[in-house]
Parts: sequence; structure tokens; C-alpha cells
Amino acid sequence: MVEHSASVTVKAPVHQVYELFTHFNDFPKFMRFVKEVTYYDDQRSHWVVQMLGRHEWDAVNEDWIPDKQVGWRSVRGLKNGGRVKFRALNPQSTEVAVYIYYVPPTGTLGRLGENLGVNSYIDTVLQTELTHFARMVEEAPEGALDPMSSHYLFHKESVVSRGEMTERQRLSMQHDPMMTAQALTEREQRIAQEKDRKQRQFQQTSEVTRLRLEREKQAREAFLKSLEEARQEKLQAMANVIADEPLETYAPHPVYDTLGGRHAGLERTNFGDKDSLRPRYPWYTQDPMMSRLPPKEKNPEQKSVEDLYEESPWMMLIRGNRDVCILSDYYEPGSSANPSQ
Repeated sequence: MVEHSASVTVKAPVHQVYELFTHFNDFPKFMRFVKEVTYYDDQRSHWVVQMLGRHEWDAVNEDWIPDKQVGWRSVRGLKNGGRVKFRALNPQSTEVAVYIYYVPPTGTLGRLGENLGVNSYIDTVLQTELTHFARMVEEAPEGALDPMSSHYLFHKESVVSRGEMTERQRLSMQHDPMMTAQALTEREQRIAQEKDRKQRQFQQTSEVTRLRLEREKQAREAFLKSLEEARQEKLQAMANVIADEPLETYAPHPVYDTLGGRHAGLERTNFGDKDSLRPRYPWYTQDPMMSRLPPKEKNPEQKSVEDLYEESPWMMLIRGNRDVCILSDYYEPGSSANPSQ
């Protein structure tokens, strides 16, 4: 016994999804691998599936719960059975889960094929068919309970469009009043009208959306403009207040209140940064280390450097005694000093 499962979410109410799924004979119109589903009566049906070969079986319905579950089991042909469960996710969304079990038709070789990758292939096929069913439901008119009203019927990958249905399926469709030439023509007209209606509705919705976005943009721009005007008014009011207030006057700092930075407000000195902050102008000939010391009070009894100045012997040797030179400049006649000596 081999089991497979797949699920899909359909954007439609659970009752509509359930009713559309139970139209088994319409499966070849939108599915790819189901070649035939014909009825013996309201409980028995004949199925033909082309997947890894042709497989046929007669099935009987069992365990049907309206809007919740449908089930079947085969009574002849390929031994299989399964359940399809419907669960409403919300009023406009339904989850469809399919569970299938079957006995491989070739015994040991069939089980070997399952181990060689057939299992994943069947899962893919099952998921593909469920996706086709979901699109068929979603492209049907709102509240429709007949698959013939769906626009997705007879798409290019369906069995009917490719002409691969069985002869019994073809005869069954010929006896279907919904498959007559007139009914199909009317269906195509309804589909065209529905497409035109949806197109017009889409255009109207797009125009309404465009106008709404344009109005929102204009309102946003007007709001931003009002905010900018309020900001400018506030700045102007602040500027007026500042202009009306008297300026505060204070003595500028000689260093930190100048555009040039440090030393810009002082005469150039060579005594380092700290000296530029001192409120004094030391002599450039003074010792730099001594210039940093605070000035001492001058002792009147102590002679100054100028008073203690003495001419160097070398200079006196070259120039002579300064006092003699000075006296010689002021020689008077009759003096005892002889300027020539």
C-alpha cells in the first residue's frame, strides 16, 4: 500500500469549493492527467488516468460529509481509495487536502519503482491537478456552483483541449446539454462579457486609486508647505526678538574672543602659550624662564643693572678709558690737564 497527499488553498467559500469539486465528470476539462470520469449512477463512477501508463478503475462513493469531506474506494481495476477534506480558513478561503492510497499494479516491481522516484513524481502530479482545480474555482463567477461557468475550463493543458479524452468521455460530453454548440457559444459570449466587465471595473478602480493617490499627494504637499511656513514665521519672530534686544557688552578676552585664535590678540612673544595669557609684555631680551616668574618689587637700595654696568677690559683696551674720553671732549683752556697727553 502506497500513500500520497497534497493540499492547496482556494480563494473561495468552502461550500462553493465543495460543490465544484464534486463535479467529477468535468475533471478532464481542466485537469491534465484525468482522461475520463463517467457515471454509472449517483454513487458509482468509472475513472481513467494516464500517469506512468494507463490506469482504470470503478469507484464507489463513501464517507461523504457535506462541505467537509468526500471519499471513495475502488471496486474493480486499480486498487485505490482516498479522502478529500475541505476546511474553511476564513469566509473567502478554503484549504483542500487530498489523501490517496493505492496498491502498485506490478507488485514487487511497482514497489521498486516507488523507491526509484515514482513516489515524488506522483506527488508532483497530484499537486499540479489540485492547482488546476484551484484556478478553475477562482476564475468562476462569485457564488457559481457549476464548473462550466469558469473561465479556466478548456485551457491549453487540459485533456479536452489536447483531444486526449477517451471515447466514453467524448460521448458523455456530447449528451451533456452544457456541451452543445449553442451552449458553448453562449458560454464564450458570457466569458467575453465577464472579461469586459472586469476590465472596465479594473480601469475604474485604477482611476479611483490614481485620483485618491493624487489627492493624498496634494494634501501631503500642502501640509508640508504649511509646516515650512510656520517654521519660517517662527524663525522670523525669533530674529525680530533678537534684533530688538540690546546687545550685551563685555570686555573681549585677548585669546578666546578673537578670530585668529590663540595669540591673535597679543603681541608676538617667544615664551610659549602660557605667556600669551599673561597681562604683560615681557622684554624679548629677558630670560624666557625668568619671564614666567611674577615680577618682584624693586628694592630702592639695590642698584640696577645699568648702575652696575662696567665696560669690559677688552673694550677699554681698544677704546681707552671712557671717562678720559668724555673729559677730553670738555677740555677748557687753562686747565691742568693736557689733552695731548
